[in-house]
Amino acid sequence: MRITWTLPEELVPYELMALRDEGYDVSEVEARWAAAGGPLAVPVEGASVPGDPALRELALELLDTVPAPVTPPLAVEPEPPSGARAGHGRLLGAWTGRAVGCVLGKPVEKIPRRGIREILGATGRWPLTGYFTAEGLPPEVAERWPWNRRSAVDSLAENIDGTPEDDDLNFALLALRLLEARGHDLTSADVAQAWLDWLPAGRVFTAERVAYRNLLLGLTPPETALRHNPFREWIGAQIRTDAYGWATPGRPRAAAALAYRDAVVSHAGDGVTGAMWVAAMTATAVVASTVDEVLDAGEAVLPDGPFAAAVREARALAGDWEAVVDAVEKRHGHLHWVHARNNAALVAAALAHSGGDFDRGIRAVVSGGWDTDSNGATVGSILGALSGASAIGPQWTAPLKGRLRSSVGGFDGVTFEELARRTAAVAA
Repeated sequence: MRITWTLPEELVPYELMALRDEGYDVSEVEARWAAAGGPLAVPVEGASVPGDPALRELALELLDTVPAPVTPPLAVEPEPPSGARAGHGRLLGAWTGRAVGCVLGKPVEKIPRRGIREILGATGRWPLTGYFTAEGLPPEVAERWPWNRRSAVDSLAENIDGTPEDDDLNFALLALRLLEARGHDLTSADVAQAWLDWLPAGRVFTAERVAYRNLLLGLTPPETALRHNPFREWIGAQIRTDAYGWATPGRPRAAAALAYRDAVVSHAGDGVTGAMWVAAMTATAVVASTVDEVLDAGEAVLPDGPFAAAVREARALAGDWEAVVDAVEKRHGHLHWVHARNNAALVAAALAHSGGDFDRGIRAVVSGGWDTDSNGATVGSILGALSGASAIGPQWTAPLKGRLRSSVGGFDGVTFEELARRTAAVAA
C-alpha cells in the first residue's frame, strides 16, 4: 500500500515546479535538495513519483522554508437575485453533458495527445467520434499507451453500464448537497465539513488530498490549502464548481463567489481563479443563447494575470483544431497535465471552436489530451446546458442509462432527472 500525493519527500519536486512557475528563485533550495540526492523535476505527463523516505526530514525542513502561498482576495461582488430561471431541459442537459464528457475522457486520462491520436488511428476511429474502445486495438499500441487502469473497466464503449463513479461527478453532487443543506450563504468551513462528513478520503487526489490531510491535522480553511500543498494551482477546484453556476442562473458573479468559498479549502492562485471561471460560465450557460456569451461571462470574473491571459489567448485561436492545440501546447506544455492553466486554455479553445455544438466541443477537448475526463466534463456541462438535453444524441446518452454511480453518501444510483429537479429547487 502506498499513500500518494502527501509524503514530504514526494512533494518537494512538485513544490519546486510550482515555485518556478510562480516566478520564484529556488536555486538555494534546489541545491540543498540535489546535494542530498533528491530529484529536481517531475514528469509533466506523470502521476505521483515515489520519494526516498530517508529524505523526509530534509523535505519537511525545505517545505517549511520556501515562500508561503497566499489566498487571493475575492475580487467580484455578487449580483443580487435576478429572477432568472433555468428550464428543466437546460439543467438536465448540464448534468447529462457533464457525465457524457467525463466518461468520454476517462479511459485516456493521463495519456498524452500523441497517444490518444495513435490509439484512435490504430482502430480506424480518428477523428474521435464516440466513446473509446479496446476492440481492434493492436497489442503493441495498447502496451505503449495503456488505458487509465481505474477507468477502462467501466468507461470503454463495450463495458459502459450506466455512468461510472468519478471525482469529476462526485464534486458536483457534493456541491448540490451543500447548497441543499446550507443554502447560498455556505462558507468554506461548510465545504470542509462536508468533505469530512460525506466524501471518502480515498476518492480525493492532489490538492484535495493535501487539504484533507490538513483538515485532519486540525487546520481550517484557507490554511488547509496553503500548508505543504504544491498542487494549489492544479485543476481540482476547477472541476468542483459547476453546480454553483447552475444554482445561480444568470448571475455569474454570484456563482464565482460561491466557487471561491469552495476553492480556497484546497487551492490558491490559478487554482481558485479556475474555479471561479467555470462557475461563472455554468451560471451563464443555463440561460444564454451563444457560447460567446458564456465565454464573456467567464472572462468578466477573472483578475488580471497569467490565467486570464491564457484563456483569452486560447479563445482567440482559430482554424484547424489540431493547429489550435499545437499552439496551446507550445504555450503551456511545460505545465503538469493537471495544472489549471493549461487545461483551462484547452477548454476555452474547445468552447470557442465548438460554436456551441455539443458533439464538436467534447470531441475536440478530449482529443486535445491533458486532463481529458475533467475537461470533457466541463465542456460537456457548459454545452449541454447551453443547448439542452435534447441536443445530446442517443449515442452518448444510451450507455449511461440516465443514472450515475457515486461514492458521495446518498447519491449512488441517482438519476439525471432527479438531479435536474433538485438543482432547480436550490436555484429557486
